[in-house]
Amino acid sequence: MSNNAKLQKEAMHVLKLTSRTFYIPIKLLNTTLRQTVGSAYLCMRAIDEIEDHEQLPSDVKQHLLRSTSQLLQTTFDKKAYEKLVQPYENILPEVTLRLSDWLDVCPEGILEKVKESTGIMADGMAKWVEKDFVIKTKEDLDDYTYYVAGLVGVMLSDIWEWFDGTKTDRELAIGYGRGLQAVNMLRNVDEDADRGVHFMPDGWTREEMFDYASKNLAQANDYIASIKTKNIITFCKIPLALAERTLKALKSGHEKMSRSDVESTVDEILNEQ
Repeated sequence: MSNNAKLQKEAMHVLKLTSRTFYIPIKLLNTTLRQTVGSAYLCMRAIDEIEDHEQLPSDVKQHLLRSTSQLLQTTFDKKAYEKLVQPYENILPEVTLRLSDWLDVCPEGILEKVKESTGIMADGMAKWVEKDFVIKTKEDLDDYTYYVAGLVGVMLSDIWEWFDGTKTDRELAIGYGRGLQAVNMLRNVDEDADRGVHFMPDGWTREEMFDYASKNLAQANDYIASIKTKNIITFCKIPLALAERTLKALKSGHEKMSRSDVESTVDEILNEQ
């Protein structure tokens, strides 16, 4: 097995361990897109794990995120990254420690775009770590969800255009990411509260957060409607359908969808295509 093929296999394995939700649609993509989206997702997840880490102090998170952002804006010095994360290698997850591997499996033609979006995300996350995730207004919420999720939508749009010329509306792409993130926030509200984080703007009720999620998920539907490539449509529909059904479950007082609900949702989408 070639080194690249071995890395590809390891990337999919780490992806499966890291995100059940995104592993399913990524696995369904054709070979080129699976390799590209898988690599891009792992790059963003690598920095997300720094932002969310429960043991790292705020100043360390900021240093790691800003330094990684700077490295992503250059040719990415692997040795410098290894030196950066080495003091924390016992507590950082594999997906973070192996960021340079995920960049290695990304096709050269789209690598710079993936680095650009991931670098912007890392810098934005550092800003919000510094602010202690204090969200006071809807503008704050929009800013935070742009950095942690809207940029995923932007990066995917770049990948679609690179792959076969598919052009999409970047604002709708950001809405798609925001919608998925808002559902996660609603689902994890108690867990976040336990670690002292409250993502709802001052004065907002749970209903207003549901409304925020619904409006952004509506943008996600508009985003998908503009895409013609079947394989990309299938990929985009799965996280959206899971988010919409999770929102419905949360509204009716359930914490999350069951594994069988997830499987039946995926099967429905596959049968539609």
